[in-house]
Amino acid sequence: MIPNQLTVFFMTIYLLESLTIIVQSSIIVAVLSREWVQVKRLSPVDMILISLGVCRFFLQWSSALHNFCSYFDPDADLWYIGIIWEFTNTLTFWLTSLLAVIYCVKVSSFTYAIFLWLKWRILRLVPQLLLGSLMISCVTIIVSALRDVFFKSQLISMMQLPGNNTENETLRTFMEKNYIYQLLAMFLIPFLLFLTSTILLIASLCQHLRQIRHHNTGPSNSSMKAHATALRFLAFFLIFTSYFFTIIISTTYILTHAKSWFWACETITYATVSIHLTSLMLSSPTLKKVLKVNCCGPKLPESPSTTRP
Repeated sequence: MIPNQLTVFFMTIYLLESLTIIVQSSIIVAVLSREWVQVKRLSPVDMILISLGVCRFFLQWSSALHNFCSYFDPDADLWYIGIIWEFTNTLTFWLTSLLAVIYCVKVSSFTYAIFLWLKWRILRLVPQLLLGSLMISCVTIIVSALRDVFFKSQLISMMQLPGNNTENETLRTFMEKNYIYQLLAMFLIPFLLFLTSTILLIASLCQHLRQIRHHNTGPSNSSMKAHATALRFLAFFLIFTSYFFTIIISTTYILTHAKSWFWACETITYATVSIHLTSLMLSSPTLKKVLKVNCCGPKLPESPSTTRP
C-alpha cells in the first residue's frame, strides 16, 4: 500500500512521538533503577513510576510494530503483538489508577476512619497492589486471548463453507464491536477508580479552601504545597482522561467509519501519552533532580582553592 502525502505526514509525526515515548520511558527506568542500586530501596511512588516506565516502553514498541506491519502487510498475523499491546495498556491503566489513589489519600484532608487507615497503610501495601495489578492484567489478557482464538476459529470455519459471505460479514462486524466493548470493559474499571480518586481530591481541596476562608487565616507553607500537589494532579487527570477517551473514540471511529484516518488518530493518542510521561517525570523528585542536573550541567567550582589537584 502506497501512502499519500497526508498519511506520510501523520506517520512521520507518529514515528517521532514513538521515539520520544521510548526515550522518556527508558530515562524513567534507567534513573530509578540507578537510584534503586545506589540506595538499595525505592519509595512506593517510584516503584509505580518504574513499573509504568517499563509498561510504556513495551507498549510503544508493540504499538509501532503492529501499526507499521499491519499497514504495509494487511494479511500479516499479528495477534501476538496485539496481545502484548492489550496487556501493557491494561497494566498501565491499573498502575495509573493506583498512583491516583495514593495521591488522593496522601493529599486529601478527610478525617474519616477509612482515610486515616489508608494514610497509615497504603504506602506499605504498594508492592502487594503492584502484584495485584499484574495478576488482574494477566487474567484479563488470558480471557481476551481465548476470546480471539474462539472467534477466529469460528470465522475460519465459516469461510470454508460456500455461500456464507453474509454470515462472514456479520461475524466480522460482531468481532469488531465485541473488541470495542472488551476494550471499554478492560479500561473502564481502573478509569472509574482514577475518576473517583480525582473527585475526592477536588472535594477535599474545596473543603480545605472553605476552612481557610472561615477562619480568615492565610495558607501555610504545608497547605500551599498541598494545593500545588492537588493542582498538578488535576492537570494529570486531564491528560489521563484525554488519553482514555482518545483510545476509545479512535478505536471506535477507525473500526466503524474511516480507516484512512488511522494515523491521525494514532498521532493524537500518543501525543497524550508523551505528555502523560512528561508529567510523571516532573512529579518525581528523583527524576526532576536528575533532569535539572543534566539540563543545567555540572556546577563549576567557585575558586581554585576549593578543588583538589
